[in-house]
Amino acid sequence: MIKQSRVWGMIGWVAAVFFFLPVAWMVLTSLHSEADAATNPPSLAAGLTFDGYTEFFNSDAWPPLINSFSASIGSTIIVLLLAIPAAYALSIKKVDKWTDVLFFFLSTKMMPVVAALLPIYLVAQYTGLLDNISFLMVLYTSMNLPIAVWLMRSFLSEVPKEILEAASIDGAGLITILRRVVAPIAMPGIAATALICFIFSWNELLFARVLTGVVATTAPVYLTGFVTSQGLFLAKVCAAATVVSLPVLIAGFAAQDKLVQGLSLGAVK
Repeated sequence: MIKQSRVWGMIGWVAAVFFFLPVAWMVLTSLHSEADAATNPPSLAAGLTFDGYTEFFNSDAWPPLINSFSASIGSTIIVLLLAIPAAYALSIKKVDKWTDVLFFFLSTKMMPVVAALLPIYLVAQYTGLLDNISFLMVLYTSMNLPIAVWLMRSFLSEVPKEILEAASIDGAGLITILRRVVAPIAMPGIAATALICFIFSWNELLFARVLTGVVATTAPVYLTGFVTSQGLFLAKVCAAATVVSLPVLIAGFAAQDKLVQGLSLGAVK
C-alpha cells in the first residue's frame, strides 16, 4: 500500500508539473523583451524586464479589468441569490416533478452558445443594450444559473433535515432558515459554486467579443487586441495574460479550503 501510494503521488506530481510548465513559461516570457521573446528557441538566460507589464498598464487596461470584475462579481452574486432558493426547493422542500425541473435546467446547456448568438445580438441591438455591461451581466447569470442550481442541489442534499425541522418548529421563516441555518452549513458548497461561476464569467469571450465595443469591453476581449496586423507582440501578450489570470488564481488560492470541502460535500459516498 505504501509503494502504491508513492506511485500515485509521483503521478500526481508529474501531472502537476506538466500543467504548470505552460503557465511558468508564460510568466517567464512576460519578463523578457520582445526581441528575446521572439527568439527561436527562446533563451532562458535572456535579461528580465518589466516593460511588458508597464506597457500593459499604460495602454488603458483598467477599464476592461473593471468591466470584467463588475460583470463577473455581479453575475455571481445574482446567481447565488437565485440558485440557493431554487436548490432548496429541489433538494429539501421538493416541489412536484422536481426531476423534470432539473432536466429543464440541464437542457438549457445542451444548445451551443454560438447558436443563440444572433438572436441575443438582435435583442441587444433593438433594445439599445449593445456595449452595455449590465446586459453582459444578465447573460452571464443565465449561463451560470443552471450549473449553480445543480451544484447547490447536491450540496444542500447533505444538510441534515433534523436541523431544518427544528428551526421550522421554532418559528423560523424561509428567509431566516436560508440565511441562518442553510447558508452557514452549506458555506463550502456556496464558495465552490461562487468560484466556479466567477471563473466561467471571467473567462467568457464570445458574447463579450460580439456584444461589446468600447465602453463594456472585458479583459479577455482586451487581450485579443494585442494581436495586430503588425504582428504578435509575444511579451506584451504574456504580460497581459498573466495579469488577467491573477484574479482567478488569487480567488482559487484564497478559497482552496472551502473549494475542497464544497466539492467533497456533495460527493457520492
